[in-house]
Amino acid sequence: MAKQEKSGCATPYKTTCGGQALIEGIMMQGPGKRAVVVRKPDGELDVTTEDIRPRGGFARLPLVRGVFVFVSAMVYGVKALMYSAQVSEEGLETEQEEPGRLEKWLDAHLPAEKAASILITAAAVLGMAFSVALFILLPTAVTGLVRLAWPQMPLWVQAVVEGVLKVAIFMAYLWLCSRTKEMRRVFSYHGAEHKTIYCYENGLELTVENVKRQPRHHPRCGTSFLFVVIVVSIFLSIVIFTPLEIRNTLLRMALHLVLLPIIVGVTYEFNRYVGGHDNALCRALRAPGMWMQNFTTFEPDEGMIEVAITALKLVLPEKKGADAW
Repeated sequence: MAKQEKSGCATPYKTTCGGQALIEGIMMQGPGKRAVVVRKPDGELDVTTEDIRPRGGFARLPLVRGVFVFVSAMVYGVKALMYSAQVSEEGLETEQEEPGRLEKWLDAHLPAEKAASILITAAAVLGMAFSVALFILLPTAVTGLVRLAWPQMPLWVQAVVEGVLKVAIFMAYLWLCSRTKEMRRVFSYHGAEHKTIYCYENGLELTVENVKRQPRHHPRCGTSFLFVVIVVSIFLSIVIFTPLEIRNTLLRMALHLVLLPIIVGVTYEFNRYVGGHDNALCRALRAPGMWMQNFTTFEPDEGMIEVAITALKLVLPEKKGADAW
């Protein structure tokens, strides 16, 4: 029986393959392919795959590559999520909504494929904007209001209050999402994705029974990444804003936006390192992010595991070891 490790990543092999939970499905990505597998209402699996163009030059540099990976994950993640929503409702009798003005204009002036690309890009941009506004800018704005009531508040206190708010808002958001029926199913697919990756990394045959026995918390997870982004932003607020005595709320918000690519780049390298090593320090550093996955991963059923296995098999490289972390 495979040994379960609830907070570690001491597997014989570590893969760069990973994925994202969708609506009744999973997107998996390997070094050369991306696959989307969605369970249709009739129980059959809808499978799509595409080749991945490897990044080169500037986009592969440390600290820079993280930004490209993050943006790519957002764009293709939104695209896959929209596709899964469409496939998971095929054949179901649902009330057709009247197209909005934007949709009508796009249909009339652009080819369907181009219009879909624009909508997906816009959705990805809005998604990133919402995340930045909620987890980065809102806490800064709230602490700015506190400073109006307490003008003599030390800058280090403002940085601490801002940091506490960021973590509190992030945790509250995850908790609220996990309480909805629809998101619990998505998070169960998230658990299936993690368990399937673990099964593969442990060198076991990809079967439902083997996958069931694996942990659902994984050190190289997007939840952990987002949490570390917030922690790094808190750290930079303390070491930059405090010595420079930056009190103006709008200036602090603007600097947060300017620093965001640096934060994402640093976070990617941090997660890449601690997710690939099993010493005591790395286990301690990734522990908070692993704990956060209690909100974003749930135990999957066998059907969900089947989807995850199918998706992972489609993206595994033909050459053994080509997906090494």
